Amino acid sequence: MASLTVLLRHSGKWNDEGNYIDFSIEGILIKEYASFNDLVVPSTEYLHTVNDGGRNYTVCLLERKCVCGRFQIDELPCPHAWAVLKSKFLMPEEYCSSYYKPSTIVMTYDVPVYPLPDKNDWNIPEHVAEEVVLPPKWKRPPGRPKKKRDKNLSELLLPKNQHSCSICGQGGHNKRTCRNAPRNK
Repeated sequence: MASLTVLLRHSGKWNDEGNYIDFSIEGILIKEYASFNDLVVPSTEYLHTVNDGGRNYTVCLLERKCVCGRFQIDELPCPHAWAVLKSKFLMPEEYCSSYYKPSTIVMTYDVPVYPLPDKNDWNIPEHVAEEVVLPPKWKRPPGRPKKKRDKNLSELLLPKNQHSCSICGQGGHNKRTCRNAPRNK
């Protein structure tokens, strides 16, 4: 229980207006906000159109929906919803799901977990006991697993940088394997 108290103590802060802001939500939302460059056009009080790099996204704040679908799936404001909220001077924390708030974490661990009785006293249904569990179809490859960072949607949509040779300035090779004449400066 002591670790849960420490977790709660370090999970948020009070701002000047007396509102509690959760650090985990704030960190996620700031990361989302930094990843776009948008133009917001209001249609109605709750319906807005956001222009993001030539594509238009419709955001409905009343239903908490965006055409991109991230607002509904993550239950966090997507970059388009974030742009609408910032243009209307609304708090994005109010449009986050309660799953991301410390009170939900406390409620998760509030229910007691009872230890299991002796294995001989377990009541296993017949259809579960008769089920045959097969080994996995694929064998794990040897060596340390490769770590790959999960990229943000905005990072995946950005164009990839193409490397070019520093001698001739052409792409497809580097300085070491260059066979072309040097470029004029």
